[in-house]
Amino acid sequence: MIIHHVSKQNSILNKFIAEIRDENIQKDALRFRTNIERMGEIISYELSKTLNYKSKDITTPLGVKPMKVLDDKVVLASILRAGLPLHMGVLHIFDDAENAFISAYRFHPDNSDEFSIQVDYIATPAIQDKVLVLVDPMLATGQSLVAVYEKLLQFGKPKKLHIISIIGSKQGMDFVSQKLPEDTHLWIADFDEKLNDKGYIVPGLGDAGDLAYGKKL
Repeated sequence: MIIHHVSKQNSILNKFIAEIRDENIQKDALRFRTNIERMGEIISYELSKTLNYKSKDITTPLGVKPMKVLDDKVVLASILRAGLPLHMGVLHIFDDAENAFISAYRFHPDNSDEFSIQVDYIATPAIQDKVLVLVDPMLATGQSLVAVYEKLLQFGKPKKLHIISIIGSKQGMDFVSQKLPEDTHLWIADFDEKLNDKGYIVPGLGDAGDLAYGKKL
């Protein structure tokens, strides 16, 4: 797997990462969602540099100008619900992409710390020979991303797989590196070294879905 640690080079992205981690600032749900969207835009711009382009003649009011335009067909696939703000940021850049949405969650039998990933719902276009961009803000154990990718293969084999995440764990990154295609690109804003005994990233930022949309039952 090819890892792009986007915040390694200082930019305004670092400000947004600091704000979504800050326990006081993150109480503002609107700002939290907006910062996630902004980061999606920034990371998508970097990702766009790796895609394929073709020349197209563009007619202006005064003439014709050959321009390079995107040649790849892109499908954005997000894991509900936490992925929605990040999805919107990515969609602002790839505004003509097709979209897929997947419901995946941790199932804890008997309320124990052990869990499995349940994938209950998928709405997706065909992904055969397209660039698939999996969008999930938190790459903790990596099990959700792998489970979702394997389910999506029912709808075709993408020609390239990209993952966009905001915060990841070293453990999760190692897991997806072992389970996903070798030429997968992971675009991650920042990562932390460890998980706690419940599989949450430390220091991380908390539950991204709750911070964006309120606590669930």
